[in-house]
Order: sequence, then C-alpha cells, then structure tokens
Amino acid sequence: MFRALPFCLLLSLLLSACDSRDAGPGPAIAPGAIAGSEAPDDSQGADANAVFRAMLARHYRQDMEQFPGTASHRGTPTNERAWDPASNAFMDQRRMQVEARLEELRAVDAAALTEANRLSHRLYGLQLQRYLAADDFRHHHYIVHNFWGPHTDVPSFLINVHTVESAEDAENYIARLRAVKPLFRDVVERMRLAAENGIFLPDWAYPLVIETAANTISGRPFDDGPDAEDSVIYADIRGKIDALDAPKREKKRLLEEASAALLSGLQPGYGALIDEARRQRALAPARDGVWKHPQGKKFYGERLRYFTTLDMSAAEVHAIGLREVERIHGEMEAIRQQVGFEGDLKAFMTFMREDDQFYYANDEAGRARYLEEAGAIIDAMRERLPEAFGLFPKAEMVVKRVEAFREKSAGKAFYQYPPADGSRPGIYYANLYDMKSMPVYQMEALAYHEGIPGHHMQLAITIELEDIPEFQKYARFTAFTEGWGLYSEFLPKEMGFYEDPYSDFGRLAMELWRACRLVVDTGLHDLRWPKERAIRYLVDNTPNSAYDSTRAIERYAVMPGQATAYLIGKIKIVELREEARAALGDRFDIRGFHDETLKHGPVPLPLLAENIQRWTARQLAAAETAEQ
Repeated sequence: MFRALPFCLLLSLLLSACDSRDAGPGPAIAPGAIAGSEAPDDSQGADANAVFRAMLARHYRQDMEQFPGTASHRGTPTNERAWDPASNAFMDQRRMQVEARLEELRAVDAAALTEANRLSHRLYGLQLQRYLAADDFRHHHYIVHNFWGPHTDVPSFLINVHTVESAEDAENYIARLRAVKPLFRDVVERMRLAAENGIFLPDWAYPLVIETAANTISGRPFDDGPDAEDSVIYADIRGKIDALDAPKREKKRLLEEASAALLSGLQPGYGALIDEARRQRALAPARDGVWKHPQGKKFYGERLRYFTTLDMSAAEVHAIGLREVERIHGEMEAIRQQVGFEGDLKAFMTFMREDDQFYYANDEAGRARYLEEAGAIIDAMRERLPEAFGLFPKAEMVVKRVEAFREKSAGKAFYQYPPADGSRPGIYYANLYDMKSMPVYQMEALAYHEGIPGHHMQLAITIELEDIPEFQKYARFTAFTEGWGLYSEFLPKEMGFYEDPYSDFGRLAMELWRACRLVVDTGLHDLRWPKERAIRYLVDNTPNSAYDSTRAIERYAVMPGQATAYLIGKIKIVELREEARAALGDRFDIRGFHDETLKHGPVPLPLLAENIQRWTARQLAAAETAEQ
C-alpha cells in the first residue's frame, strides 16, 4: 500500500499538495492568486509547448507556496515553519482556484502540443476535474479516522521529514509545534461541519482515533512524573537538538522552547481534537457504510470512479470480486495438493493461519529477524531487475518498522516515497505490532509490493523523471499505483521466485485478499453489510486471522472505494501486457513494456491503455522498417 498521502489529500486531491499544514488558520489565497500569483504568459508569437509548460510550472510554484508542508516533504521547502492549510474557508478558495485553472487550461490549443505535452494536458485536466468532483462531497471525506489523519501525520512528518541540521531548523520545528493548535482548530471545524451535514465516522472508530491522539501527548513534557518517559515528539526533537554541533547553552535554550511549544501548541491542539471525537462518538450512528450518509450512494459511486479510474458500478465491482475469489481458490487448491496436506482448502487455510511455523516470535528478536529477511528478499530481487527493466531508480530504499506511537492504528505495510533531491531514501514500513498478523509466507510478496519492483520502482522512478512536469510526478491514480504494486507481486512468479510453495501460497493469499476487497467494500458501502458480516466473509474465504480481517474492514469502512483499485488495476496491466505480447509476438520485450508503463508517471487506466497501444504500434512500425 502506498502511504505518502496524508490528510491534506482531502485538500488538494491529486493536485500538488500533501503532507502538513500552516502556522495559522491557513494562508489565504490572495485575490490575484485565484488565477495565478504571476501573470499568465503572453502566448502571442510564443511556442505553444513552452507556454503550456510555463503555465504548469507557475501553478506548481503556487501550490508549493500554499502547501509548505508538502513542499518540505518533496525536498523543495518554501516555509518550514508552517503546515498545509486545513480550513473550510481555504478549501472554498482552493475550489475557485481550481475552477480558474481549468478555464486557463481549456484555452490551451492541445493540437499544437507535442505528444508528451498532450498527455500532460489531458492528465492535468483530469486532475482538476477529479478535484472538483471529489470536492462536491467535501464533508463526506473523513478528515480524521482510525487509520490516519492529522493526529498521526503531525508526528510522522516531524520525525521522518523535518530534519534538524542547524539551530534554524530546530526553531522551524518548534514553530511547527506551536502551529499545531491553530491547525487542529481548523481540523475540528471541519469535523463539526461534517457532523452538521450528517456525516459521522462509524461509532467504533472514534475510540481508536482518541487512543492514537492520546498516545501522542503521553509522557514528558506532558507528564513530568519521576517515572515518565519522553513523549514520541519530545524524544525526537531532543535527539535532533542533542546531535547539533552547537554550544550547550544554545541546545538548552532550544530544548526548553520545544518543551514549551509542546505544552502551549501541540497539547491543546490534540486536546481539542480528542474532545470533539468524544462529542461525536456519542452522536454517531451504529452503521458502518457510507450509504448511511446523505447522498451516500452518489458519494460511493464517485469514490469508485475516483479510485478505479473507470466508470464501473458497485454491482460490476462486486461480481468481479466473486469471480476472482473463485479463481484464486482454485490455484490455492493446487498448492494444497502439491504439499500433500490432508484436508480441504478451508482446513488448509486454517493450518496456514494458525501453525506457529509460519510466524516469527512476537518479541524484539522476531521483529528484527523479519526486517532483516525482508531486506534480503529485496536485495535478491534488485540483482535480477535488469532482466525485466531498463529504467531504475537512483534513490535508495530502506525497510523500517512502523513507529510505536502509530503502529496500533497503522496499516499492515506501506511505502513512503523519497524526495526528488535524494536526501532521504524511500521507506518500506512493516507494521510489526502483532507478529501474528505478519505471516512469514506472505513476506516475499509484501516486500515485492511495497519495495522492489513495486512502489519503490514505480514511485521513485516517477519522482526522478526529468522530462515531465512536476505535477505529473506527484499525480495519484490509485488503480495505476496499487495495480502496479499487485502486478509486482505477480511478476516475480514469472521470473522464478516463490520457489517455496508456501511462499507462493502467500502470494495467492495476498491476491485473494485484494479480490475479497472488491466483495466486502461494495458489501459495506452499497449492499449495506454490517461490519461483522464483512469480517466473517474475510475469515471464511482467506487464511487471514480474525484480527487481520477486523483491521481490514475497519480500514475499508473509513476509506470507501480505495481498496477496490488494487485488483482492478492489476487485471488491466496484465491485460494490456498480453495484448501487446500477442500483437508483437517474438518482438515483444518485457523491459520495454515495463519502461513504457512507468516512464510517464501515474496515469488513469484508460490513458495507460492508449500509451501501451501507441508503444505497440511503434514497435510494429520499427520492425517493419527493419525488415524492408
């Protein structure tokens, strides 16, 4: 699962913003900035391609000015004292800005652009339109939920993104701590507006939000008792200040200011969010799917289109899921027979779920062993990459355990992309809170998905591309990104990996999980299944534990439609590959197919099909020319 798009995704949805917030209520967009903070380029007599790219660059600069947390995350900081804005008023202004940009884009003569720029033109238009379609349901999007939101993104950002190499860096960090209070004031305002519109989290989600938020303000300096340990953020800033090459007096001053900022800025901000979550919990209905919301059916239809990039109904998605579950069960049955297990497939799944041989110890030694072996799997794949790819990322990648403060609420695994400047590696995060949820037989497929050749290959390559506009590097089309991740679990099978049949079963188990998602996501949000029925479906049809299944349904309930993108995307990528292979025959080059898939950055599935079809036509034309 790609996890580099925090709660500001709901602010900038696929434009150019994500990751944090602003020092006050959020910087207002100046009136002149609605159309652009700089005057549009004069196109008379100028090359249409240059004018178009200048417009995109201008819009991207505006975004980085308006979303300073995102700018820091991408390694191009504009204001390292501020967070991305979160207020409803800012979102009103942002909508106006998007509408103005769409009008400006429509004035561009796409026919005068190069093929690459025509693709960028279409992508940018789609992003703007997708933003507006999503913003029509602004309050339906949960700005805070049990998996992530500002309460998890603030500490994650400060720990993993905000580096401290000077006293000024430390002062910027401290300024961001102070800014949490006004930031969360805006978040709470959005939560209240949603509630006024009849939009509530499922009632069981609020305690999970409260627990995670409370963990962040536990320990020193919030608790100064003799046995108190450092809070997660205090430990981080203290370690960063201690590492500075600065006089002791200066370090003491900075640490005192950080402590004061935690008490005056961060603690009351989190306190306000916790209070609002408690208030809403008492009001929330005991229903799980978004069908419960006003216009819930329309909202879910928009979410399916958004995440799959296809115009598919909930009924169609549900039917694909049922069909794929049946197919994968058949392949699992073959492995059951291969290993000589006596019993039916359901009994085999129970064996795989419960037998201790498939799990490392639930202690620090077991967790260290898991991280070490996951790294070894990625290293082995890295050596074989030239067989299947011509494009490679420059950025390094590391495997890390999800931090303690968020491991109870975070997903099973996710990837955080590196900045373009290479100052930080890409990170494959493994959640090792409960080792019983991380079976060894799934380790190989999980490493391929999150690391290499999965999200690290796809996202790091995209970030490093030099011949596409900046917005295109950060475009997010989930069916493409997660479809590639799932395809990356399948590709190593064709390359001769998964030599252990149990590991191959793990690959199928993870694909089965994605197939079941199509069934339970539509079940929850369209067919009105209660949470318990969805959990039971996963337990009955997969080798995953009841705990794993419960956590999954808790995720799908608050992220409607997102989980459907994985298998829909993978099916389309394989379909396009096999169409190209059939057309090219012996001239088909898997490296060329993969490079063509990745070199444009993320695209909707219909545009991916067009790209591959053009690539196939070029290969055929080149072969015909060579034969003449």
